Amino acid sequence: MNWSYFFSVFIIGAFKYLFSHWTALGFTIGFDDVKVNFSNIFIPTILGAVISMAFFYFLSDFLMERAAKKRHRLYHEALDKGIPFKMKKKFTKTNKFLVKIKSKLGIYAFTFLVPLFLSIPLGAILCAKFYGHKKKTFPLMVFNMSIYGLVMTLIILLTNG
Repeated sequence: MNWSYFFSVFIIGAFKYLFSHWTALGFTIGFDDVKVNFSNIFIPTILGAVISMAFFYFLSDFLMERAAKKRHRLYHEALDKGIPFKMKKKFTKTNKFLVKIKSKLGIYAFTFLVPLFLSIPLGAILCAKFYGHKKKTFPLMVFNMSIYGLVMTLIILLTNG
């Protein structure tokens, strides 16, 4: 097994899962000893996605609390210095869009679309923020990414086999 190939595909799967399977296919061309097969494409990409999802999903409370404390500290430092501090908008177009997806499509579509199209870390944090109180959120995210990975890997194998 070529560990540099595995690690490269793992990292891409951990951060931008949407394109990781096609990137893995491209990497197989660059590495002479790596063949296009199911295990060389599916395993490193899904491992990267699941480990990244677990890390950011379960750390999301800490990360959001830390960001809130930093905003609070910066606000008070600006007030102490007499510098006007402009607060960030809370209702941006992106936030409105995410809330619309959450309310219209529900947990199943949200846990599929958000980590896939934004990124695994950001999607995991947003899923934890909106649906962290539900026990099925993380397993559903893993299931959705596994199904997507399986479908993409099969498409790659059928088109290049």
